[in-house]
Amino acid sequence: MSLKNTLFRAWFSPRMRAIDRFRRHPHIVQEEMFRGMLERGRETAFGKEYGLDSIHTVAQFEERVPTFDYDSFKPWVERMLRGERNVTWPGRVTLYARSSGTTSDRSKYIPVTRRSLWMNHTKGMRDVAALYAASHPRSRVFDGKTLTLGGSCSLEQGNLVGDLSAVLIHETKVFSGWFRAPRTPTAIIPDFYEKVDAICRECIGEKITAFAGVPSWNLEMMRRVLEYTGKENILEVWPDLEFFAHGGVEFTPYRRSFEELLPSPDMHYMETYNASEGFFSLADDPARGDMLLMLDYGTFYEFRDGDNIVPLEGVVQGKAYAMLITSNNGLWRYEIGDKVEFTSVDPYRIRFAGRTRQYINVFGEELIVDNADRALRRACTRTGAMVAEYSVAPCYMSLEKQGAHEWIVEFERRPDSLEHFSEELDRALREVNSDYDAKRLTTLERQHLSEVRRGHFLEWMRARGKNKVPRLMNDRRVADDIRTFGEGVTEYR
Repeated sequence: MSLKNTLFRAWFSPRMRAIDRFRRHPHIVQEEMFRGMLERGRETAFGKEYGLDSIHTVAQFEERVPTFDYDSFKPWVERMLRGERNVTWPGRVTLYARSSGTTSDRSKYIPVTRRSLWMNHTKGMRDVAALYAASHPRSRVFDGKTLTLGGSCSLEQGNLVGDLSAVLIHETKVFSGWFRAPRTPTAIIPDFYEKVDAICRECIGEKITAFAGVPSWNLEMMRRVLEYTGKENILEVWPDLEFFAHGGVEFTPYRRSFEELLPSPDMHYMETYNASEGFFSLADDPARGDMLLMLDYGTFYEFRDGDNIVPLEGVVQGKAYAMLITSNNGLWRYEIGDKVEFTSVDPYRIRFAGRTRQYINVFGEELIVDNADRALRRACTRTGAMVAEYSVAPCYMSLEKQGAHEWIVEFERRPDSLEHFSEELDRALREVNSDYDAKRLTTLERQHLSEVRRGHFLEWMRARGKNKVPRLMNDRRVADDIRTFGEGVTEYR
């Protein structure tokens, strides 16, 4: 172990003790987060409207403060964007993570307070390093730099607005610039391909030991690096690379592609759950397939099951819930649109279970993202395929034909045959979802497969201002837009 790694491990020791505390005393720590939020929110416009100064218990909080989604919380955000102070958080908020979503607006503007910048998002990134160092004591990851592929940001009416990654890079350049690559001006270049070309010129000679970011965009960057260098795999470019901290989308569809580009048993991966609304969890145990819920980042959690909303101590292992947060970014009882399943309640561990609005239930099949990912993984294994991206939508029934699902797929590596792939995908879907299997005997045909050319989804995301592909939609709006965008859609049934 190098001296630098030894020093970092010593620096992380107090933080490891704090993590152990909330593992052992989760409800005490969540009570502290709740009290802290009430204290800071009392003198805000939001706090005065809902009487936060007279709320003393979680039950009172649930009774007096309604739940929000983006549409219902938007009037508060608009006041902050106009420069008004003390709206839902003390002072003026000048940082905003702009993200696309499934709301009625094309873009959402999520406030990023200075406190959430440091006590939530940045603290989460530090914990990634701390927990990785604890799990890999002989690591030399701190001897080099982490290549962070972010988005872009710009000033809008006195506010810094953009992708969360770009806002964080811009605001923490003094703190993190010395161990992160590329340089901040390169990292926030708006055009993706111009940014990647600049990264190639700037970072090929750097000692890169880790990557961080969204898998789909990093995969495209790696392809460009190989074109630029003429190398066969990424480890020939950066031989010290050992770690990839990823988040934003489910990693399963990308894993095989990464393993081919990074062919080493010493390459390690850590899933993180770092959304525009906050940093929520990370995979602290490399032997598990779930993530530790981080309880001391200034977030008080609630969870919805149907019409029933419970705090953390009310959740049940094995059940999926929609997540609500009251957080130091000025969001109150805010449903972020994600569902999580609790895999453990001692300590609290979760796995991402999909978006609350990303599902297909047109025919009573109740297909969710987890089903789709698992079925796709099995179909790829059985046919030798690798899928780069996919999106699924219903094909509606008519008097002449049954209903079906259309799978729009971009292959990283094509299967042995499209017919075999389609058969195996159908078989796997029926294996993982009994409702789908039942409907296949009555109202549903085998899925329709549409193949798009390499790069189609990436170009579509860039054109639509998105950083992730909607996996399952209960209507055809997204699918039809993907199909009509550009050229190169081939139908196979």
